[in-house]
Amino acid sequence: MENLPYDPARLAQRAAEIVANTRELSALGWTPATSSNFSMRLDDRHAAITVSGRDKGRLGPDDIMVVDFEGRPVATSHRPSAETLLHTQLYARYPEIGCVLHTHSHVQTVCSRLYAAQGHVHLEGYELLKAFAGNQTHEMAVDVPVLSNTQDMRELADWVETLLDQQPMWGYLINGHGLYAWGKDMAEARRHLEAFEFLLACELDLRRLHA
Repeated sequence: MENLPYDPARLAQRAAEIVANTRELSALGWTPATSSNFSMRLDDRHAAITVSGRDKGRLGPDDIMVVDFEGRPVATSHRPSAETLLHTQLYARYPEIGCVLHTHSHVQTVCSRLYAAQGHVHLEGYELLKAFAGNQTHEMAVDVPVLSNTQDMRELADWVETLLDQQPMWGYLINGHGLYAWGKDMAEARRHLEAFEFLLACELDLRRLHA
């Protein structure tokens, strides 16, 4: 048997979890046209992540690969998403992060365009702000960053690092693109993702009503 630098049993477990959750998110329409990417931590050096270009509604275990925290494939000929570094930078920086989810819902994409010039979406006074880990009250505000889109992932990762140094974050938007959200495990990352989706939809509705 090949001597792998990670635990294959843990990979199988993480792959099953990614596949099940990704299919659910695809059914919601949040991963159109093979977009989006999803990952989970394997250990202190590796992550399991979706293979590039796969239909997220039809994933199987073979559609999940391993990368190191520099975003390089490990023991595979598969190609990871071009945005892999945006996942692995979080694992490298925060040992407590266990899952990163990136989706392209209609709401997320529209919000990213609408608030791009402002540079963030301001969320304040919502009860659902308590969905974000560490928050105990709705009497607070969260500014969701909206980053410029670029094909230079190193540059984009540097922008994210700067923001992480400046403020608490549970996710961010990329202009014309979608949302990144994360958490200690799949359940927490899903909770953050779903909270962002709901709150961003509320902000869009309020803009329409006040137009």
